[in-house]
Amino acid sequence: MRREGSAFNGLGVVMLKELADHLTSIRFIILEFIVMLIAVGTVWVASQDIKQNVAEDPFLFLRFFSGSGQQQLFSFITWLTLLVPLMAIGLGFDSVNGEHNRHTLSRILSQPIYRDALLFGKFLGALLTLAIALVVLWLLVIGLGLLFIGIPPGGEEIARAFVFLLVTIGYAGVWLALALLFSALFRSAATAALVTLGLWLFLSFVWPILSNVVALVIVPPDPRYTALGLQTPGTLVLQQFLARLSPSTLFGEIVVALLDPTTRALGPIYLSQLQGAVLGAPLPLGASVLIAWPQIVGLLATTILLFVIGYVVFQRQEVRA
Repeated sequence: MRREGSAFNGLGVVMLKELADHLTSIRFIILEFIVMLIAVGTVWVASQDIKQNVAEDPFLFLRFFSGSGQQQLFSFITWLTLLVPLMAIGLGFDSVNGEHNRHTLSRILSQPIYRDALLFGKFLGALLTLAIALVVLWLLVIGLGLLFIGIPPGGEEIARAFVFLLVTIGYAGVWLALALLFSALFRSAATAALVTLGLWLFLSFVWPILSNVVALVIVPPDPRYTALGLQTPGTLVLQQFLARLSPSTLFGEIVVALLDPTTRALGPIYLSQLQGAVLGAPLPLGASVLIAWPQIVGLLATTILLFVIGYVVFQRQEVRA
């Protein structure tokens, strides 16, 4: 019981210390300032388009996050998908190797702080920092939306936006766990940062294209479907499975389900899913969450898996004075 109490106290100390260091670091302040500038710009651009469609969209406020029409390529979601991983990697790439390089790891572990408490504290401290930043951005977008169009959001819109906020924090946790893993694997902070950034670029930009090619090689298109201008079902299923190995793809599909209430499926659409779709009837929040639930579980499972691997690597490392 004594060891458990000490480990718990050590976890809280490390988490609060990491939180204070991150919130006051110039690296985090610069990243947060860039994201806020982008948030203001994208919300302003979205408001110009929204003012022309006030009477056409019952979920008008969600368009500040997802964009509409030609603005979707420059929406807040698009920039957030790119910048959240950079923020997470920026906070986690030197979490462990930085202590090695400063020769402070042995001093920390000589205190009543255990290795598991140290790693958990660093992860939770950085994740809490990202959560605070994302909550501020979330409130900023809502506040600017009220300022620009003067129409308050409905309860359904706030609920969907809040669930989207929680999912975004989980998305940040995936890249934070990955950065923490490479920080434990490589003693050089520069190497850990480059490997993590390279893997992020590969999974976010190269893999979605490469997965389609791999699926076509494994399951060639059926000429009967090709003649009708349709995709082969087996090829399509494999393409989606391979593409979903990327956290960015999972996050993008979750965003579509949450911020577009008319979305009824994230894969092949069956006739039973077309009821009400012709009239564009929106789904309730619970149904949208159920549609995106496999992707949400996938993000959480990826975070846990990466953290566990990093935990095992860190526990097996030798700490020398």
